[in-house]
Amino acid sequence: MAFRFSNGLRGPAFLFNLLVVAPTLIAVVYFGLLASDIYVSESKFVVRSSERPAATGIGAALAGATGLGGASDESFSAKAYVESRDGLRAVNKNNAFKSAYSDDSIWIGQRFGSFGANDSFEDLYTYYLNKVKVQTEVASSISTLTVRAYTAKDAHAFNERILRMAEGTINRMNERSRSDLIKFALTEVEDAKNQSRQAGAALANFRNRNGVVDPEIQATATLEMISKLQDQLITARTRLQQLRRFTPQNPQIPAIQTQIQTLEAEIDSQNTGLTGSNKSLAANSAEYQRLFVENEFTDKQLAVALASLQEARNEARRQQVYVQRIAQPNLPDSPIEPRRLRGILATFALGLVAWGIASMLAAGIKEHAQ
Repeated sequence: MAFRFSNGLRGPAFLFNLLVVAPTLIAVVYFGLLASDIYVSESKFVVRSSERPAATGIGAALAGATGLGGASDESFSAKAYVESRDGLRAVNKNNAFKSAYSDDSIWIGQRFGSFGANDSFEDLYTYYLNKVKVQTEVASSISTLTVRAYTAKDAHAFNERILRMAEGTINRMNERSRSDLIKFALTEVEDAKNQSRQAGAALANFRNRNGVVDPEIQATATLEMISKLQDQLITARTRLQQLRRFTPQNPQIPAIQTQIQTLEAEIDSQNTGLTGSNKSLAANSAEYQRLFVENEFTDKQLAVALASLQEARNEARRQQVYVQRIAQPNLPDSPIEPRRLRGILATFALGLVAWGIASMLAAGIKEHAQ
């Protein structure tokens, strides 16, 4: 490599024209004549939950004003959906996005699908990610949605549509979480109802089959009756002994003997009903207690399940998250990109730097060659 410097001017002039003049002229043509105006629409939103504490800064001020806490997980979920292929499909419904960015008024170098090339969905997805950005600040949980388009109307319309998509994503997550939480609690309640119903039916069948309401209560009543009968029996026997001793021919003696026999028979009958057969109260007591305890237990389970259902509903309300718009999508009144003058000046400055470096290298090479 060697540069020829005839008259001491050709080499430096060539480098200057190549590295400074030519790029600057290209930048002037591009920024001045070719590049299409880009309109930028921005909106800001924050996802809040009533059960989470807010972050510091603006997030804390907003939470204090609304009584809602931050929900950064949901914010990133909304961001992930907006920047996903499903998000593009929603935005591009009826080819709205593709048509807006393939318009003939857009310079061919910025237009999507120029000359019919790179016109696949994946190419559109890559193009979409260059035009739609969602940035979430971790400290405040505030998300900024930025949409670049070639008309102010398109920038505003797509920003509004994408923001509604983010809200829809949060709403679907809310509904799914709430549905799953309450569905599980309802299943528990139905199971508890069935168990309580079965236990109650078993206890009722036992009572109907054995003619027993409550063995313990009935046994207590029977014991009281036996006690009274025994008192009457003792009184009758005492009277009989007195009559036999003092008035053996008393006509009341046969009646008292009959009374004693009746009392003894009744006492035997009551004792048999209490403990003397397979259908006695004592025999049925164990089975009754088991059925009764099961019935009480299932009733308590049902009460707990109903309380859990109410708590699940309260929890679902507490876990409700909200998309709160901080700044609505703006309708830009003028394009802010490309920054034409800055682009031309930056190209000129970089050209000068490149020319300076190249000039020093050329001087070094020339000196070495001599």
